Amino acid sequence: MGEYVPKFTPGATRPRTASAAITGGQVVEITGPDQVGPASAGSTKWCGVAGFDVKAGERVTVYAGGVQFPIASGAVAAGDAVACAANGRVSKTTSSDGTVVGVAESSATDGQPVEIAFNR
Repeated sequence: MGEYVPKFTPGATRPRTASAAITGGQVVEITGPDQVGPASAGSTKWCGVAGFDVKAGERVTVYAGGVQFPIASGAVAAGDAVACAANGRVSKTTSSDGTVVGVAESSATDGQPVEIAFNR
C-alpha cells in the first residue's frame, strides 16, 4: 500500500453542517451526510463535541477524540464510564456497548462540564 495518511487524527477538528441548533460543548451525533445534531440518550452515532453555538444549516467545528469537556447529566465521578444523555450531555453508565463515549477524568455535578477521555 505504500504510505498512509489518515483523514483526521485523534483530537482533530472536523467541520460539519448542523442539522439542528447546537450549543458549544454538546456531544453531537451524525444525522446525515456531513451533518450533525445534538446527541440523543444512548446514541451510538456520536462523533465528538461541538466547538461553538450554531443554528441549523450553519457550519460547526466538531472536536473528535482526545479529552473533551461535555456537560454532565446527573453526577459523574472520576473513573466513571459515560454515555450520551439527552440533549448532547453525558451521564454515568454501566453499559459496555457502543454507547460508551469514554471515561471521566474529573468529577462533576448535573449541568457542569466534566473532563472525558473520549473512546473515538
